[in-house]
Order: sequence, then C-alpha cells, then structure tokens
Amino acid sequence: MGTFTNNSDNCVNANGVVRPPRRLLDQLSESIRLKHYSIRTEQAYRGWVRRFILFHGKRHPQEMGAREVETFLTHLAVEGRVSASTQNQAKSALLFLYKEVLRTDLPWLDDVESAKSGKRLPVVLTPEEVQRLLGPIEGTTGLILRLLYGTGMRIMECLRLRVKDVDFARREILVREGKGFKDRVTMLPEKLMAPLGEHLARVKALHAADLSAGFGDVYLPWALERKYPNAAREWAWQYVFVAARRSVDPRSGAVRRHHVEAQSIQRAMHQALRVAGVSKPATPHTLRHSFATSLLETGYDIRTVQELLGHSDVSTTMIYTHVLKRGGHGVRSPLDMLG
Repeated sequence: MGTFTNNSDNCVNANGVVRPPRRLLDQLSESIRLKHYSIRTEQAYRGWVRRFILFHGKRHPQEMGAREVETFLTHLAVEGRVSASTQNQAKSALLFLYKEVLRTDLPWLDDVESAKSGKRLPVVLTPEEVQRLLGPIEGTTGLILRLLYGTGMRIMECLRLRVKDVDFARREILVREGKGFKDRVTMLPEKLMAPLGEHLARVKALHAADLSAGFGDVYLPWALERKYPNAAREWAWQYVFVAARRSVDPRSGAVRRHHVEAQSIQRAMHQALRVAGVSKPATPHTLRHSFATSLLETGYDIRTVQELLGHSDVSTTMIYTHVLKRGGHGVRSPLDMLG
C-alpha cells in the first residue's frame, strides 16, 4: 500500500489515486483524541455537531457562520428548553469544530452570546442523612459512595482510579487528571482501608483469571500503551473499580475490562435515597458537596478544603460557606438572641 499525503480534503497515494475525504465526524474524533479529551466528551461533541448539521438541512459547517450557530443555540434554549450548561456545551462543541477541525477563524463566534446559568446553592446532606443513606448499601457500590463522601472526589475521578493511585501507607489517594487535567491528593479514610484492601484482593484475583484467559490488559491514556507496551497488563495500572464483564473498547475495538459505569452508581444512589426517606434531590455529586460542607463546619481552613476539592479558585469553594447550618450568611437572627 502506498503512502498517503494530505491534499486539500482528499488523500492521494503515490500512484495518484484519490481516496474519498475523511468524514467530518471522524476528523472531529481524531482532533478530540489528540487533545486527550475523554470519550464522554468525544461522544457529546459528535452528538452536538451531528444535530447542528441536521438542524440546518445537512449543510456543511464550512458553508455556515454566526447566524446559523446562533439560530441553533436559540432553538435549543427556546424550543428544546435545555439548561444553560447544556447550551454552553453545544457551543463549546461547535467552537471546537470550527477552530480545531475546520481551522476557521472565529471572531464571529465570540459575538454569539452564551447562556447564563443562575447561581444555585448546592444540595447538601447532613451527617445524619448520609448515615441513613449509606448504612444499608453494601458491596462495591457502597464502597464507591463512601469514598465519594469520605474523599470529596467527583464520581468519574473515583471510577477512573488505578491501583497505583491508592497509597495505604500514607493514607492518601492521588487523583490524576481531575477537572482541568490537574492532579491532586486527597485523604484515604481510615474506615475504608480494610474494606478497600479486601476489595482490591478480589479485583486482583479477577485480573489473574483474565490474564489466564488471554485478556487482562486495561486502557491506558495518552499513548502510554506505546511507551510502556507491557504496562496495560500490569496490576498497578488496573482500575480499582472494574466492571463485572469484559466489553469492547469503542475506540480501539479491543476486548477488555473497563471501570464501573457511572450510571449504575447514580441509579443505586437514587434507590438508596428512597429507602432512606431523604427527599432532597441528591446525586452522587451531592456527596462531594456534603464532604466540603462537613469539613468547613468542623473548622478546617477554606484553603485546605479548596486543595482537597481541586478548585482552581477559592471563590468556587466559598459557595459552601453559604450552606452551613448557621442561618443566612452565617449570621444569627436577632430574634434568637431575645430572652
């Protein structure tokens, strides 16, 4: 097979035979992977670009501009009634498409106004509610939810943990490439050391069985598989919370064991809330909010909480001071001071 060079949008081999141009969505995926974005981001961006093209009668994005983008985003908000965060995700996808794939100058996209989401206080569970919620939950799901509350990790940070990221000797967990591609360290709760150790022993036995069956390699990010060809089968690189079944990797086509799906934890949380009789609209992310609020109520410095949460700006952490059980803005009502 001849070597191919890029000639406009077509690929031409050494014999002058023109191959059809790559599909736009495939070019989008390739650019996303070069930026090391997650597969969830890739799927979301592909979905928004596809919807944008279909909305405008399958016109090519190169034929469109600010008016078409603004019309699409307005349609999402007015007729689709999507949230501000969803509308902004769609705008980010289109921004990526034009800038990284089509290599188009985008001064006009700066004029497309982004939706503004109102500031909302986070939902927080009291320690008593957390106890009622987590008490009956056992197994891997219970361990994951307790880690979320005990460490302040986001759900995907927890599910993507590798064995090497858990340091029992130092009682800490290294959270790699969290939001904003930043690493940070959080604590490993003493109460979870024994259960987590037992869990890892079971996972190690499962990994050994996979190796014996001719499997056992795990997904490695950022071309590490090429740099360390044997690492994918090593115990240290395996996920802490592996899926019960092997599946096909949607990017490489390899059959391997992925981590537990976030949706299963979200469903378990929803069921646990009903059983516990907690009426708040809580999600697994609520446990992160509750972690931060509990530390602040205990008296920990807000900068310490900021580092544990991985916030780049302390103003993001400050929102938790508004949900402490001290009344509005932490002020005691004059009525409560009367004799």
